[in-house]
Amino acid sequence: MEKLQELDILEMPLEGLAAYWLSIKKITDAKKSRAILDEEIANTMEPYILHLLETVFSPLDVPLVRRLTEAKRDLILDEYRTKIDLMRLAIYAIASGENPRITLVRMDSKFAHPLMTEDRAFDMATAMFDAIKPKGVDRDTLLSVDHKLQTDRLLVKLLFFVMFARREGKENLQTFIPHMGSRFFSEGISLAIDKFDADFVTYHLEGIRDRVLIDTGRKMDMAMEMALGIRNKLAYDDIFRIARAYMP
Repeated sequence: MEKLQELDILEMPLEGLAAYWLSIKKITDAKKSRAILDEEIANTMEPYILHLLETVFSPLDVPLVRRLTEAKRDLILDEYRTKIDLMRLAIYAIASGENPRITLVRMDSKFAHPLMTEDRAFDMATAMFDAIKPKGVDRDTLLSVDHKLQTDRLLVKLLFFVMFARREGKENLQTFIPHMGSRFFSEGISLAIDKFDADFVTYHLEGIRDRVLIDTGRKMDMAMEMALGIRNKLAYDDIFRIARAYMP
């Protein structure tokens, strides 16, 4: 079975997620024990899938499971939206040549309280200028940007890119693109480097953000229904019918 700790629900295809739950169904039917579920719980890092494994297959009644899962779904999607918006604000700043202090204020508006003081944010972002200089340094780790990062670490990295573009010129971000990880962020940086209008880039990225979140929410709904189907001991073909209802 493909290990979900190597994947995440935002990026994985709908078909891959369906195949995972169908595999769970096959193995639980064959072994007729909780062993496979306990193994998956111990090894799964993906937060929403972990929630399903721990909650759907617990003694909690189904209505409560649904409420808890919907709450977790909304929480995770909101977190993803915030992180994607932080990337979008950084890209806008790079495309427009915005002062990094203004960018940080924009980023702080995404939170009820700033994640850190302005001085600390700039000190940590400034430290990255020295961190990337040594030969052989792991730039894939240092410069990686994606929705799986802790939010404060993501903010610092994004602020570094904004500062770098302001000091060195956005064209010089080109060498960093292979290390950025996030297709969303690297595409936006490429557009900024190519001198696309900052407002156009922002509008374009908003559309991608919305589509990604809609698709991810649909995958989450399918996963919940398939997991509940397994809990209710539906036949394999019926679990497959649930999956097909979410496929184009």
